[in-house]
Amino acid sequence: MSKPATQSATQARRSAIYLLDQVLGENRLMPEILSAGALDKLAPEDRARAQRLAMETLRGLERADRLLKKHLRKATPLMVHNALRLGTVELCQGAAAHGVVNSMVEIVSKHKRHGKLKGLVNAVLRKIAEEGPQDWSSLRVPRLPKWLRSPLAQAWGNPEMLEIEKAHFNGAPLDISCKPGTDLSALGGEALPTGSIRITDAGQVTALPGYSDGTWWIQDAAAALPAKVLNMKAGETALDLCAAPGGKTMQMVAAGAKVTAVDISKGRMARVQENLTRTGLVASLVVGDALEQQGQYDAVLLDAPCSATGTIRRHPDLPHAKDGSEFGQLIELQAQMLAHAWTLVKPGGKLLFCTCSLLPDEGECQVEEALDMFPDMSVDRDALNVPGVDAAWITSEGGLRLRPDYWPDRGGMDGFYMACLRKAA
Repeated sequence: MSKPATQSATQARRSAIYLLDQVLGENRLMPEILSAGALDKLAPEDRARAQRLAMETLRGLERADRLLKKHLRKATPLMVHNALRLGTVELCQGAAAHGVVNSMVEIVSKHKRHGKLKGLVNAVLRKIAEEGPQDWSSLRVPRLPKWLRSPLAQAWGNPEMLEIEKAHFNGAPLDISCKPGTDLSALGGEALPTGSIRITDAGQVTALPGYSDGTWWIQDAAAALPAKVLNMKAGETALDLCAAPGGKTMQMVAAGAKVTAVDISKGRMARVQENLTRTGLVASLVVGDALEQQGQYDAVLLDAPCSATGTIRRHPDLPHAKDGSEFGQLIELQAQMLAHAWTLVKPGGKLLFCTCSLLPDEGECQVEEALDMFPDMSVDRDALNVPGVDAAWITSEGGLRLRPDYWPDRGGMDGFYMACLRKAA
């Protein structure tokens, strides 16, 4: 027997508050929390709702805190404050006040240490229900923390930074890639210029037409471009380094390439296998360190570990769980991986280097330094002649720079950098 709707909603909200506690209190990233099984006991629809509520609260955190500040005389425990934040975001986005307030009061009342604060929660959220929706839209777009905002503003300019933050606040629709020749008309999505399909308000992904048949997979339009730039042919060999979750591997396999996918994480590689099994595609999977791989390939795709600052529109937990202290270490690792990956490319072959970062140090600068280091390396600018790629996105050294503020009328895209590097024959 299914649970009543109110009970289901309360359970999803309770789980969303737990996710917020982990991100904001323990500095854990959402994928890490989810992979540890935080939502495994929930029904699929409740799991999706809990994630959505947590993500929307993280996007609107600055606005929620500004509204709550007017009604709180002193600091509240994190769990209670996160319940108030979640309730505020829901109320300001139009959720029914009765359901939201009752849920939050019930959740707090059952907490062993903070149950006595249920009256505060009730009073504050009722005030928010009256005033919040009107005040919400008058507040500024939430800003990134200074540790990230400063280098991005320096790289792209202050006006562009504001547009990037707007794209982050708006979130991201669902983009998908598919096998060649697949009819996706049943999904009712928008065909993007680069060939991806975009779906707004997708809901529960596993319930969408074609998912169980394995005809498509989730992949942001920007993340789908590296494999398109690499343009593998049937029978060619490819090495996909740092392959999880496997979208680029599936693209290359679907094009007919013989792909070896490598990832250091056994858990992430299990996800790659799940995706391959669902789509009926086959690749050779290796759990191992990219720096230890050997062999020679027609092409190597290196999606190097990075700050992931280009994915904040889909992962609003990142600015709250990180502080930028790992940037230097990541940049050094990327340079090491790029140098090693170059040794795995056959003469006449190509290396596609990419990162889902908005920081030039993790993209443009890496390629400039590699070109100085390897005399047999050149940039294949012609490879960027991909449908939908705007010439204005091509950088001076011959790479492709994508930003969240591109395609604003279509819902944006992830921040990404990529360059196709050709080895002399």
